[in-house]
Amino acid sequence: MDPELEAFVPLLPRLDLSDPITARKGYAELATSRAAPATTDMEIEDRTVPADPDVPVRVYRPRQGHGGAVVWLHGGGWVVGDLDTEHAWAARVAAASGAAVVSVGYRLAPEHRFPAALDDAYAVLTWTAEHAAELGIDPERIAVAGHSAGANLAAALALRARDERGPSIRFQVLNEPSLDDRQETWSARHFTDTPWSNRDHVTAAWRHYLGSAPATPYAAPARATDLSGLPPAYIATAEFDPNRDEDIAYAVRLLQAGVSVDLHQWPGTFHGSQAILSAAVSQRQITELGAALRRALAE
Repeated sequence: MDPELEAFVPLLPRLDLSDPITARKGYAELATSRAAPATTDMEIEDRTVPADPDVPVRVYRPRQGHGGAVVWLHGGGWVVGDLDTEHAWAARVAAASGAAVVSVGYRLAPEHRFPAALDDAYAVLTWTAEHAAELGIDPERIAVAGHSAGANLAAALALRARDERGPSIRFQVLNEPSLDDRQETWSARHFTDTPWSNRDHVTAAWRHYLGSAPATPYAAPARATDLSGLPPAYIATAEFDPNRDEDIAYAVRLLQAGVSVDLHQWPGTFHGSQAILSAAVSQRQITELGAALRRALAE
């Protein structure tokens, strides 16, 4: 493990998803205790996207933006997280990419199981494209992106938009995505005590998200049999992450389907370790993610 990250492992809290209410409270306290990034160079606005039910969003517009946009989906196992806990991530993505970021406050499981979160995300994607002029963006330069469970939603959005001939998606960013509920890969089976996320954590997240319903490709994109015609992708994986091998396999399948992929496996990292901003590898990860978006979206 990267020594800068390893020093923090004893200090990391265990996020117990067996009690979603307590987990949300603990996650919120942890997220809001971190130093917020500077946002003086961007406009930030809370909006509501009309849907059934309405979806809260927070829009980050860099004053020197290039006209591209990112629909950003937060992580948290579909169980925890909201616009406030995701503020630091979304602001950093906007600053690093130069794109307007629409952060999505989607409904959480287990109160709202699949496809609630995906329906919310799709409503926001559609709204972003339809309100491009108002938002000051180009509707042909929209990316979908997210971390962990949010990256699952981003991948599912790409599949659904392709199948339903929905809004045009220029690019997809899948940061340590949860893609396969079957948990049959080597990393999913063997990483039982990795920091922050491990096999039990992933199992609980999928249980809350799916309930007793079988997984479809929109719930678990690794189950999709046809990956052709999807937007180019940047996929980032962490070495000590149960999701690692399913993410690499998905990247390879995208390539085999004719989709351009930038796959970056970060050595010495674990799931969500980018939150340890003092580590040089975390800074490189965030910079690379932002640069990938800038390259894809800037004219």
